[in-house]
Amino acid sequence: MTISVTDKPKQNIIEAVRDYGRRLFYFIRGRVDSDEDAEDILQDVWYQFTNVMNSEPIEQTSAWLYRVARNRIIDKYRKVEPDSLEEMLGDDENSEFDFRELLLAGDENPETDLFWEQLFTALDELPEEQKQVFVLNELEDISFNEIALRTGEKINTLISRKRYAVLHLRKRLEQLHKEILEQ
Repeated sequence: MTISVTDKPKQNIIEAVRDYGRRLFYFIRGRVDSDEDAEDILQDVWYQFTNVMNSEPIEQTSAWLYRVARNRIIDKYRKVEPDSLEEMLGDDENSEFDFRELLLAGDENPETDLFWEQLFTALDELPEEQKQVFVLNELEDISFNEIALRTGEKINTLISRKRYAVLHLRKRLEQLHKEILEQ
């Protein structure tokens, strides 16, 4: 079998995944909290590997892969990203507005029906990108990592968009929340 110049990086990537994939996963898994986190980091490592392989050769593949994995693990622990609306809003001492209280209200009554109606109206006022990240993360409980993979956006961009959405929704729904609490 003859490997053309254009197939060489592809072949190297396939060999690297075969030769290092399992060991690299267990290396990462031993340093993070969950299989999902390990898989996310491993996917980032392979993504970066393919980008580099397409532009320049790597002399010591094993050392390069483990160094990138270690850096990704460190990056994960450096980034303290709010995973939920509750965490994101918890630092604001001036506001008593609690989205979680209303989002998790399971009983059907006129107040919660009105809240959901107002929430979706307020969501429709947002730019599509902000609306999308809020709905995916808060209502569909999809992680920022998964959203980033689906959309191709950076996690920090998604967090920023969600923050703008949350600020808009808090402002827009605060009066309704007060009315519901006063009843």
